[in-house]
Amino acid sequence: MLKVVQAHDRALIAEVETDDAGALERKLDAAVRVFADRSGWLQPHERIAILRRLADLMEAKRDHLALQIAREGGKPLPDAIIETTRAIDGVRNAADELRAFAGREIPMGLSAASEGRWAFTTKEPIGVVAAISAFNHPLNLIVHQVAPAIATGCPVIVKPAITTPLSCLDFVAMAREAGLPEAWCQTLITDDNQLAEKLATDPRIAFLSFIGSAKVGWALRSKAAPGTRVALEHGGAAPAIVDRSADLAKIIEPVVKGGFYHAGQVCVSTQRIFVHADIAEDFTQKLVARVESLRTADPVRSDTEVGPLILPREAERVSAWIGEAVGGGARLATGGERLSETTLRPAVLLEPAADAKISTQEVFGPVVAVWRFDDLDDAIARANALTTAFQASVFAQDIDVALRAANHLDASAVMINEPTAFRTDWMPFAGRKQSGYGTGGIPFTMRDMTQEKMVLMRRT
Repeated sequence: MLKVVQAHDRALIAEVETDDAGALERKLDAAVRVFADRSGWLQPHERIAILRRLADLMEAKRDHLALQIAREGGKPLPDAIIETTRAIDGVRNAADELRAFAGREIPMGLSAASEGRWAFTTKEPIGVVAAISAFNHPLNLIVHQVAPAIATGCPVIVKPAITTPLSCLDFVAMAREAGLPEAWCQTLITDDNQLAEKLATDPRIAFLSFIGSAKVGWALRSKAAPGTRVALEHGGAAPAIVDRSADLAKIIEPVVKGGFYHAGQVCVSTQRIFVHADIAEDFTQKLVARVESLRTADPVRSDTEVGPLILPREAERVSAWIGEAVGGGARLATGGERLSETTLRPAVLLEPAADAKISTQEVFGPVVAVWRFDDLDDAIARANALTTAFQASVFAQDIDVALRAANHLDASAVMINEPTAFRTDWMPFAGRKQSGYGTGGIPFTMRDMTQEKMVLMRRT
């Protein structure tokens, strides 16, 4: 049995039965059999109806789902409510996408050899999907991986994070209540990494969606069976550039939200902040004052702004990174104290060394680092210096500065006067370099979970 505990105080929430190798084999066999029966594939109108009923069921359980996210994942309740709302909208987004989800005409008659022919493509589901998910958005990430599979007609086996399985189990149960046959959406509950790897690398898997550690994700890609399509979503140390033209009265709140949302446990959390020297002192004072006012407490409270880290060992690791940075010459402007087994006071570090872990690796905790710069191109070069790249921000009223930074930052998305963590569920979401592979976002995942088939007809 898997013990599921509250992230905040480690109190037991539930015990969940786990799966073994035999269960995985039965689930893979069921998924393969249902996909092999083409006459039994769910039609688009049936999938739309199921997704819409699923969204309605989630709407009816909104409060339960939000509280569960706060308890098992430690996300503050106000943010958990937002996550639940997004997840419901994401399911509806997948249903709506099907109305225009179609193939295309391939032009014929462009050569003498192609005269008298007509060709078009259709979209077919790629096959069985393995979805391995992460703890930090325990409902919405499941939606991003599973709703596109339901929409496109792919059987899916989803393995949630072992710390946050309850949101996934609820979602899958509601999908079945909405009319989705069991073989089309199954869970794998296990804390056995070898069993999870067996799911990901099984030759019967056509599409692997992995959200989590870069080390694990890239290793799974290297072991995936030939022909398996792979999507990886990892993280990075997202940079934000604050130009001297920025309106400090307006940007402190988004910078703080970007850095401390869900205690920094977001793959695009703002971590490295480069501030023009002309405003660095004023910016830092305002940033520290706002960070010190953040309400760090039990995530189920309606006024909590920063909650716990997911595990005690993560709090220990982040504390060690802060200590290493200070030992290497950084100044700790505020925070960093251990408030509980899993909770740290939000921290701001000033000018850590270039080779400190906080400067080079994803901290995945409630810490931001601030450096001064005099030259924009130097700030851009420092922002681009890592082997990871995902989303980035530039805060500026000077449009030339904003556009130059947007053009030169190595990022899949550059937010101007918005935090690095900004996301809507229908926009493309992709890591570059070591930060990921493929493009997330519900419409883009639906595209990747299908393959085109061309049909050619000749007039006789």
